[in-house]
Amino acid sequence: PKPPRHSDPADPGPGAPGGLFAWLRGRCLGRGAAVDPARDTFGAMTGLYGAIQPADSVSLSTRTHGAVFNLEYSPDGSVLTVACEQTEVLLFDPISSKHIKTLSEAHEDCVNNIRFLDNRLFATCSDDTTIALWDLRKLNTKVCTLHGHTSWVKNIEYDTKTRLLVTSGFDGNVIIWDTNRCTEDGCPHKRFFHTRFLMRMRLTPDCSKMLISTSSGYLLILHDLDLNKSLEVGSYPILRARRTTSSSDITSSGSSGPRAVGSPCHQNNSGPLSEKSLSRPSQREGGSPRNRLEVLTPEVPGERDRGNCITSLQLHPKGWATLLRCSSNTDDQEWTCVYEFQEGAPVRPVSPRCSLRLTHCIEEANVGRGYIKELCFSPDGRMISSPHGFGIRLLGFDAHCSELVDCLPREASPLREIRSLYSHNDVVLTTKFSPTHCQIASGCLSGRVSLYQPKF
Repeated sequence: PKPPRHSDPADPGPGAPGGLFAWLRGRCLGRGAAVDPARDTFGAMTGLYGAIQPADSVSLSTRTHGAVFNLEYSPDGSVLTVACEQTEVLLFDPISSKHIKTLSEAHEDCVNNIRFLDNRLFATCSDDTTIALWDLRKLNTKVCTLHGHTSWVKNIEYDTKTRLLVTSGFDGNVIIWDTNRCTEDGCPHKRFFHTRFLMRMRLTPDCSKMLISTSSGYLLILHDLDLNKSLEVGSYPILRARRTTSSSDITSSGSSGPRAVGSPCHQNNSGPLSEKSLSRPSQREGGSPRNRLEVLTPEVPGERDRGNCITSLQLHPKGWATLLRCSSNTDDQEWTCVYEFQEGAPVRPVSPRCSLRLTHCIEEANVGRGYIKELCFSPDGRMISSPHGFGIRLLGFDAHCSELVDCLPREASPLREIRSLYSHNDVVLTTKFSPTHCQIASGCLSGRVSLYQPKF
């Protein structure tokens, strides 16, 4: 029997367009008047950013720790960790701006990235090719050191469900570490994936996809991710390579080849993706195998006829989009771009539609050429904090800091500048939102870390 209709003519009922089902779907997607309390809370927090000002500096003048390459808050926001150029990791109380601890010899070379596994355990990676595990309750010694990479390790991700640590380096390898069986001698590990020119690797919040960016302008997406299955080049189904908007093949994308990006000594000496490996057909035509690989050359404004390098890769906290920082091979332009994930059934099994669509972009200051600038989303995904010269810019999808799903344009639109904040005397390389407080941290080339929070 058909469901009974409501007597109110303004309510078409659950089975009609705009009825109950559409209302529920709109609520889940963040559309409509009724939203979850968490979104209301983040909406109020976003409003506070209008009053944000430089608050304090947590730089240490007594130590030469070099440039700040990465910042990371603990999940509860109680600790701010700083990855430094000269082997050190600094820990601060972000509320009082007090120095907690300096890990003076955390590694034997530059510390590149920090990732918290929970509120007490965190991992660091370095140009010394190792990953170290640390416990906030006992910082005098490492929990263990992980050996497996053969070149500089640049990125750490973590799957909280499986407790698998995922790292990537300039050796082109993505390695999986089983922290469930971790000992003082390390963790069991295996090489999961390999590609050349690897720059950054990220997992979506639900760990259903892995994204990999390269210095030759490619973006690789592994769909229906299965971290328990090791992959080799040519052994997995490959979707047709194409640009994010024009569906052209990767071999005619206009990329002019690789380029060294990073600090002056940070170079990737791997080679490009081979044309042979990209032309291998899917093992299961029309099916949905795990770890399907899609290779894209993201559309970047002003870069249609020249190659570009994807130097920074971040993901929307709700998994709706990816955020890229791109620079031209000639180093004369730099862009921040947002690409929406286009989910759903493919148009054709043999040639599915592109998974990403460029929605917003903005040109950057292009100061400090050759250095990687790490940008980030706010915890609610409404704002972007981007290094911009000697400061940072807060960017929104519109002037009201609306949700991405509420302001998706038909064609790529410029990101809106909400606020510019300057408190450094050198090029800003990294920035991070606190996950729990209305606070932003930024670090620069000369080693200064600045905090920003509301002032009334």
